[in-house]
Amino acid sequence: MSNPKVAFLSIARTTFDIELANQVSTAARAAIACAAFDLCGPSELITDQQAALQAVEELTQDPPDLLLIFQATFADSTMLMQLADAVDAPLLLWAVPEDHTGGRLRLNSLCGINLAGHALTRAGINYDYLFTAPGDPAALEKIGVLAKAGQARNILRRARLGRVGENPDGFETCLFDPDLIASQFGLEVVQLDLMEDLFALARGVDPDRIDAIQDQLGQKVAGLEELDPAASRGTMSVYAGLKQLAEEKNLAAFAVRCWPEFFTELGCAACGAMSMMCDEMVPCSCEADINGTITQMILQSISQTPAFGTDMVSIDEERDALVVWHCGLAPLSMASTAERPGVTIHSNRQLPLLFDFTLKPGPVTVARLSESSGNFRLVIGSAEVLAAPKAFSGTSGLLRFTRPGRAILDLLMKEGLEHHISITYGEYTEELIAFAKLLEIPVLNFDP
Repeated sequence: MSNPKVAFLSIARTTFDIELANQVSTAARAAIACAAFDLCGPSELITDQQAALQAVEELTQDPPDLLLIFQATFADSTMLMQLADAVDAPLLLWAVPEDHTGGRLRLNSLCGINLAGHALTRAGINYDYLFTAPGDPAALEKIGVLAKAGQARNILRRARLGRVGENPDGFETCLFDPDLIASQFGLEVVQLDLMEDLFALARGVDPDRIDAIQDQLGQKVAGLEELDPAASRGTMSVYAGLKQLAEEKNLAAFAVRCWPEFFTELGCAACGAMSMMCDEMVPCSCEADINGTITQMILQSISQTPAFGTDMVSIDEERDALVVWHCGLAPLSMASTAERPGVTIHSNRQLPLLFDFTLKPGPVTVARLSESSGNFRLVIGSAEVLAAPKAFSGTSGLLRFTRPGRAILDLLMKEGLEHHISITYGEYTEELIAFAKLLEIPVLNFDP
């Protein structure tokens, strides 16, 4: 994935101290350029509406993930509104303090964003702001939060998600509304047939291709040679089939009906194949959970690392942690380094290929795009995966949240939330809050 794209536009009026305006603008632009962003926008000050129009023409062709308008001096709202009306991106206003010299007010930058904020509010345009010096690390932190939220929105807008088969009966948690998804995210859901689209491809994979996948996997996991070879190769052929579908149909993610047909018709488990896809940044959820996959896409877009869809299945009272588990679906990159990850069979269906390991310790962000209230809510929370013995076979871990485990369970049950949650490593709750605000989705926070 690429770095978030930040459009930096500095506006000013020539009746103020243009030399100082250029100095602070250049310093702010240089600080952003040194950070992990792709910077665009004119390097010179925008001092009239013609210059603003030229910037608009460039940015509307390839919209940024964040529109940062740097108020180098006071200006009326005409140039800023010209930019804000035309560029569909999160908007951040930045004003800078100046020394209290007892002499001339050289920039009057703060008053400029005050004027702009009023005009934007009257127009119903959301924005955030900074009032700080160009070298302030907190400024770059806020820019990063907003830019990552904007990047996640843009990724979803351009994405196609493959729904392979239907959700199982009685799994209302995996129901979805394609029209609501399209209107809210711009995301297209592509319906695929389990048998004709995926199974047909899996059955036709060249044996040499499966040999290569097996060789690569054998270098990463222990015990592969101990499993039923035909069933294990079946899972590897599913992985190859999913990769081919992603390439041919331009799909960024999958929600897969993983049972019972994988076991009864193909003679293998889907879990290992979806795990490998997740590790390649193509999120996959089981039980055809579209909203679960979208959650993984959001987390992955923000964290730039894989995301894992899982269940909360128990509480470890001694450690005050919730046990998360799934058959064997977690990406191998999430495995604890304490021992080499293994492979196993499905606990109910007794067929491979699944992965078998505990999640590595470290901070994680938890999320779920939920429809339990009838409309979208984004459920978020901070947690830590604890170093602990494996709770169950498959892929599992202990999550300690910022509030007691029982309180998390109470919230889960009282709100009637879906049984799948998603996690990614790192702390990204601020980015998720910014993403939800950008799309005007209410937030339900697991954190106190």
